[in-house]
Formats: sequence, C-alpha cells, structure tokens
Amino acid sequence: MPGLRVGGETVPEEIETAADKVGSVSAHRYAEIVAELRELVKTASRILFQVGDYALEIEPMREHGGASADGPFTVKESLFRLSEDIGMSYYTVKQARQTASKWPKDRRVAEVSFTVHNILASIADDEERFAAILTPPSGRSRWTPDEAKRRTGRQVANPVTPQEKVSAIHTLAKDEEVAATVTGDPLRRPAVVAQVKPEEKVRVVTELSREDDVAAAVAPDILRRPAVVAKVKAADKVKVVEELTRDESVATEVTTGLLRRPDVALKAMGDDYPDYRLMA
Repeated sequence: MPGLRVGGETVPEEIETAADKVGSVSAHRYAEIVAELRELVKTASRILFQVGDYALEIEPMREHGGASADGPFTVKESLFRLSEDIGMSYYTVKQARQTASKWPKDRRVAEVSFTVHNILASIADDEERFAAILTPPSGRSRWTPDEAKRRTGRQVANPVTPQEKVSAIHTLAKDEEVAATVTGDPLRRPAVVAQVKPEEKVRVVTELSREDDVAAAVAPDILRRPAVVAKVKAADKVKVVEELTRDESVATEVTTGLLRRPDVALKAMGDDYPDYRLMA
C-alpha cells in the first residue's frame, strides 16, 4: 500500500497500518494529523531559524560575554532586549542564534525539525555535523530528537537501553528526597542486590547504619550469623563485647557464661593474677 499523501506530505505506510487506533483516533486520522503537523513543524523551524538569523545580524558570534562591536551593550543585553521586543523568551532567542550560527542556510534540511538541528549543532566538526543530518540512524527514515541525542551522547527523553535507564535514574536521583525514595525499592529486590559489588554493599551498609537506631536494629541479626562473626578481626570483636557489656546486667550475665568455660576462666585469671598462672 503506498503512503498516504496529506497536504503534500507522504506519510509512511507503517504509520497508516501500525494499529487500529492511536489514542482516541483511528490510524487513518492519526496519519492525517502527523502529515499536517509535519508541515507546521517545517513552518515553525523556518521561523526559529529566521529569529536566529536576525539575532546573528544584531549580535554576530563572538567571545562569550563580550561587548558588542558598536555599542555599550553586552551580547546578553542585546539578545534580552530583542526577546522582550518580540515577545519571546531570552532562552529561545539565544538558542535560535546559536543554532543558526551552526547551520548555514544551504546546510539546513527542511525535512528535519529545528529541534534536531539544535541537538546536532553540538557536533563540533562542521563536515561531520553536515554529513550527520543527512544520514538518519540505521532503520530510521528520519531523525527524531532522541536519536539526535543518542548521536551526541545526551540523555534521551525515552530511555531504552539499560545504560540510558541508568543515566535517567542518576539524573532524577540528584534530588536527595528522590534518591532516598527510589533507593529503598531496589534494596528490597534480591536479584538486584546480588549484582552489587561487595565493596559497594559495604559502603551502602555503612551509610545506612550511621544512624544509631538503624545500627542498633541491624547489629543483632549480623552478630547472630557465625559465618559473619568468624570473619571479624579479634580486636574488633573485643570492641563489640566491650560496648555491649557496658550495661551491668548484660556484663553480669555474659561474665557468668564466660567463667563457666575453663579455658577462658584460666586465661582470664592468668592475665589478672600472674602468680595464679604460675600455680596452674
């Protein structure tokens, strides 16, 4: 089946037949909307490039923060005045100027959105940049913003690969409240915890147990595991016992148990009473 033509735009067959409905509209109506919007995106892109060209005319590219060549205004002041006078945000005008400076008029591609031009503008080498926009990713008929971000190593809006998902989580977790919320769930999933390196687990446990109440809740379980206790250095075991026996009732009960062990009692008496050791 040939692609649908709407408003001079040919809609790929896969959009026509991909599903019976997209959202609340039929696949056919969706195809019509896509075709019409692509035409509007072309118009919007031309407008933004025109804004960028005029901004470049007012303020040609120069060193960051430098003063205008023929006046007291800085680049920012000139662009801010322009943005105010035309009712657009300063950021939009600044971005349009920057993007226009990277894409000479004869290198702009009408079928590619201004957004994609803007993302690919970060490719430093001119020839590489000009070639890239003419070569969509393998398996794609056109550039999308996310594919352009992948091409330039930026974080995508819809992460697909494990690495992209990890990057998205790291970005979201920069907020400490978000990090605290999302950390709890993975730590309750054995399959996830099993993949964490031992040194990272140690660091996590150390951080989580800085709070005395948490440390007190966790310590008893750990101390009841012989395989774990066996790996603790003798000096650290002594410290633990000393801390735990600061309570006199605990010390009394523990001491009674220890003194029932002849080898322990003999060594203790020998350390405290050297003469007793000689007698033994």
